[in-house]
Amino acid sequence: MSLPAGQEPFDIFEVRFKNGRKEFFKNKNNLNVHMGDHVAVEASPGHDIGVISLKGELVRLQMRKKKVKVDGEQVKTLYRHASDADLEKWGIARNREKETMYRAREIASQLALDMKIGDVEFQGDNIKAVFYYTSEGRVDFRELIKLMADEFQVRIEMRQIGVRQEAQRMGGIGSCGRELCCSTWLNDFRSVGTSAARYQQLSLNPQKLAGQCGKLKCCLNYELDMYVEAIKGFPESNVKLKTKKGDAFMQKMDIFKRKMWYSYHSEPSHFIELNLDKVQEIVSQNKKGEQPDSLEIFVQAFVEEPKHDYENVVGQDSITRFDTQKGKKSNKKGNQRPKRKTNPRSQNKLQSQEAPAKSSNTTNKGGQSQKKQSDSKRSSSNRRRRNGQKNSANRSKKNEENKSE
Repeated sequence: MSLPAGQEPFDIFEVRFKNGRKEFFKNKNNLNVHMGDHVAVEASPGHDIGVISLKGELVRLQMRKKKVKVDGEQVKTLYRHASDADLEKWGIARNREKETMYRAREIASQLALDMKIGDVEFQGDNIKAVFYYTSEGRVDFRELIKLMADEFQVRIEMRQIGVRQEAQRMGGIGSCGRELCCSTWLNDFRSVGTSAARYQQLSLNPQKLAGQCGKLKCCLNYELDMYVEAIKGFPESNVKLKTKKGDAFMQKMDIFKRKMWYSYHSEPSHFIELNLDKVQEIVSQNKKGEQPDSLEIFVQAFVEEPKHDYENVVGQDSITRFDTQKGKKSNKKGNQRPKRKTNPRSQNKLQSQEAPAKSSNTTNKGGQSQKKQSDSKRSSSNRRRRNGQKNSANRSKKNEENKSE
């Protein structure tokens, strides 16, 4: 979108470095810079190489979100577009990072320092290296800096980070199967407590609740507000339901189904399922000094409908489908096989093909064919009558035998 008339574009850019590290730089030289361009920016000392990740008014919103002032010391200068020589030197510096990190870990273990070096980032001009480490307490690494400066011949800077920042820089795959939120889109790390797991009815198992950083998962806060809002209508877990049969305590509850399970002190293994409105009714009666007879009178009967594994599409589940018996046709003429039924379309085609060849014979044999058809109809009707008489006789015999028994 073009800016309104008389409005100048925001002259501060967001530049991305290794592992998602982002800083803000001011375009004092009015360079024509676009997103994705490699630029040389101010560093202390020397210069660094980064990629433009954001420009325009969105940078102003990001600075306001991260509480960075426009005229503050954190905003440095954007020098120029990165030249081929700058990119070549930057590539050599990045290739040194992995070997340098392994060697730095060896030196730290030789000095018996209680620290873990998680990552190394070389500056774009290859004159400075920043070592990121984690430690539970303070570490005296003055001797370590001297040894590493002699070993790598660069300026050394040590930065202590937390375990969450270490997981952000290292990256990985979470238990959900997706890339870690902290290494993709999560910018701020809010504190996560065990109360978030309790509100969501999760088991307090540290192996399931902890992420790769060893702390509680950040995603426990994503739906926490919804659970807190939904749980407001539920009574507290320590509230007991008083009845004439005895006092009952809460065993568990389902926030989404709005149900709660209670058990008597005398029968702790017997769970009684109650809807939330029934529980609130009992609590209100207890506050008035009234006690119902028992919790069972508030249980709603639930009838489960049978689920069929198939659908009645052609009546195959009819109970009376075996009551009517059909008579079997008997072939008396030499046990000849019954003629196969032919498709009427194919039969019409055959008749159309044979029509010209048999046109001369149809006149002579027309009367004979009609007689044969009438005789076959009469014989088939007689057979049906005989079969029906036999079936009725067999039925009457069976009924008399059953009565005699």
